[in-house]
Amino acid sequence: MTEFSTMGLPEKLLTRLQDLGLNDPTPIQARAIPHALNGQDVLGLAQTGTGKTAAFGVPLIAQMMQYGRKPAANTVRGLVLAPTRELANQIAATLKGLTENTPMKVGLVVGGVSINPQISRIAKGTDILVATPGRLIDILDRGALDLGSCDFLVLDEADQMLDLGFIHTLRKIAALLPAERQTMLFSATMPKQMNEIANSYLQSPVRIEVSPPGKAADKVTQSVHFIAKAEKLSLLKELLADHKDERALVFGRTKHGMEKLMKVLDKAGFAAAAIHGNKSQGQRERALAAFKSGDIKVLVATDVAARGLDIPDVKHVYNYELPNVPDAYVHRIGRTARAGKDGAAIAFCSPDEMDELKAIQKVMKTTIPVASGRAWEALPDPAAPGGKPGGRPGGRRGGGGFGGGKPGGQRRRGGGGKGNPQGASAGGGIPGGAQRGGQKQRAR
Repeated sequence: MTEFSTMGLPEKLLTRLQDLGLNDPTPIQARAIPHALNGQDVLGLAQTGTGKTAAFGVPLIAQMMQYGRKPAANTVRGLVLAPTRELANQIAATLKGLTENTPMKVGLVVGGVSINPQISRIAKGTDILVATPGRLIDILDRGALDLGSCDFLVLDEADQMLDLGFIHTLRKIAALLPAERQTMLFSATMPKQMNEIANSYLQSPVRIEVSPPGKAADKVTQSVHFIAKAEKLSLLKELLADHKDERALVFGRTKHGMEKLMKVLDKAGFAAAAIHGNKSQGQRERALAAFKSGDIKVLVATDVAARGLDIPDVKHVYNYELPNVPDAYVHRIGRTARAGKDGAAIAFCSPDEMDELKAIQKVMKTTIPVASGRAWEALPDPAAPGGKPGGRPGGRRGGGGFGGGKPGGQRRRGGGGKGNPQGASAGGGIPGGAQRGGQKQRAR
């Protein structure tokens, strides 16, 4: 199957696909849709940005178009579960686009907004309901929804639902669904616990894998800067200044840290906004809308934005802090080089992040090219026989840099350049080569 027109789809749906400019299916769509149309359960493994929403949305809509009747009150025909509000919003928008000019109703229930209007909207019956697990449980607990006649279940980005601790919530939801249903599960990775979910939810599924886990998009240019933690902000400002008119995503670990970073960047003259778990749903939606429209150029985020979001023309993704989970790196950099376009993924690695970098490179089965500095080398463990005090180079609280820095903390790119004649280090340009924390460092 190489074209939608050969899949036996309803004419109205084919016309809608053409109106949306979707003439040829992506690999995951070409392989998943025919099996799904035949009623088979599907286990799809593919990275974000490969067109998974249409891979399950098209066969769902095609089969529901044959019903010829409206869903009963307080029921749904198809349930799509997504791990984050942003992804659920995006899925719902795509499905609404595919069902435009049809009587089909696509509903959305997510946290962060009032629950009562959501209950009112689904009271008359919904063809496809897109939901985050937590908010769906809230609605089910109120007795406002009956899943007993749900014919279709889709779990999108299922591995992230595991990461976010939704396993027990998913089991509770599954117990309320009929045994006779079609289930599709899509995931970017296949951790061990995913086998439990697949075995519990799917019956004799067709397994489709179009992109090996841990593989980045072909057109992503990756690089890593080995840099002291205290120098990350200066380098980020310098790099962002080189492409002020292009969209950039900056990822970090904590909500507080990313909010603080956004405010610093905004004060420095960069049009920036932030999305993270402490933001209300309205704030997150406004930030994403401004980023998509180009009103802001820098979006600072925690991993809440790493999965599934289709943000057009993101040219640069910065891993300001490396993620603790290696797969999260792949999802982060998947926000660029989408739909065949080019993109750059730039990582900052401080001394205490070397283990994270090694884990990322192991998962990706590659070595990320070095843009500046040299790989940090840990000093001997003071607890080990013959060990010396000192820990990792420069200490775990920010560490010194390498020779090649400029006074005032400005760091040269492309390997460091010439050292300062006064011995200023990259750890803040302190004369005489003094290191932050008073500890020496080594680099290899």
